[in-house]
Amino acid sequence: MLLSALKQSNKYWPFFMWLFPLYFFAYQFILRLWPSLMMQPIMEQFQIGAMSFGLMASVYYYGYAGMQIPVALLLDRYDPRRVIFGCALVCGIATAVFNDTDNWYLALISRFLIGAGSAAGFLSTSKVISQWFPKESYARMVGFSFTFGLLGAIYGGRPVSMLVEYYGQNFVAYGLALTAVMIGLISYFFLRSPMYTQDTHEVERAIHLKGFKQLLSSPFIWILALANLLMVGALEGFSDVWGVNYLMTVYHLSRSDAATLVSFIFVGMLFGGPILAFFSKRWGNYLIISFCGFGMAAAFLELILIHIEHIYFLGLIFFIVGVLCCYQVLIFAAGNSLVEPSLLGITVAFLNCVNMLGGSFFHTVIGFVMDMTWTGKLNISGVRQYTEFSYECALITIPLAAIIGAMMVMYLRKAERR
Repeated sequence: MLLSALKQSNKYWPFFMWLFPLYFFAYQFILRLWPSLMMQPIMEQFQIGAMSFGLMASVYYYGYAGMQIPVALLLDRYDPRRVIFGCALVCGIATAVFNDTDNWYLALISRFLIGAGSAAGFLSTSKVISQWFPKESYARMVGFSFTFGLLGAIYGGRPVSMLVEYYGQNFVAYGLALTAVMIGLISYFFLRSPMYTQDTHEVERAIHLKGFKQLLSSPFIWILALANLLMVGALEGFSDVWGVNYLMTVYHLSRSDAATLVSFIFVGMLFGGPILAFFSKRWGNYLIISFCGFGMAAAFLELILIHIEHIYFLGLIFFIVGVLCCYQVLIFAAGNSLVEPSLLGITVAFLNCVNMLGGSFFHTVIGFVMDMTWTGKLNISGVRQYTEFSYECALITIPLAAIIGAMMVMYLRKAERR
């Protein structure tokens, strides 16, 4: 009855189709944040230190980044429902395997597959929007999609943490695995592509591999991509994995309270896109991106060096960091201005790949520094215990890298004016 009613109303049918990939896009954020909530149990499960934990967290981003272009090509060749079904099934099976295994190498493969499957989240949402909505609605619907997707990141914090406390890690992990399978099945049976393309902009956005050589020959694109990688530590380094345990160790907060505070970064991102877009129209993309880099660095230096005691002020700082994290939207806009229109699709894919590799970079570096500053203390389970000093030495890389990235963007701004 519902399907037939929606089909009779062309006004609501595109929104109904949009919901299927949107749910998967929001869901994959929960899988992405899972290690941050389960750091101690995971380290006990595999008897590993911070460096190995950082490696485990980083392989997710290798899978996610590496599958950006292949998934985009699959979406161009097959219906989105088939791609979502396959990727959701991979996420579900890999999540169950990761939770059940005690083999370290199988765990790494599982996290890699979770990242690879998650790559279809935003790409499939973008594909369905381009199929079902007119060109002039594309940007608005992508904005709505990011807002809804970030709600998945918010719910992946305190709510999931509370579920783990009440029902246990295994119950929640298998529940997440089953959820992925259900999203895939529902998308396969109900998601449809239109009988005709409403606009030609899909052709314009198609990814052409032959444009790689021309794209990679541009030094400005490389500088912009590397600057993005260096500035992404606040989001992919801190909020995705290390933030919850840092707050538990240094600020002596409970896991649920720490997860709530970290989720304020994602709350800030709900508002950051429109705010930064407004200022970028006035002062330009490069200046605002640089301001965001320096602003994030200042916030983290204050967090690490001063030790803010008031929890509400901590929440405000994380909210501001979340707003500044939306500089990534301006990165894509700046990249667009550096290439020909025909290379826009491959440019966005390349910048997004390097952006996600930033997570691998920061997890590896942070884990390495924590192990280098480890005092030798073990807990009753034989797992390494890290001090405030270890966390501070490791996380100081986030503001330092952000400063370097902001300076690189300032160089691009000066070069553009010549």
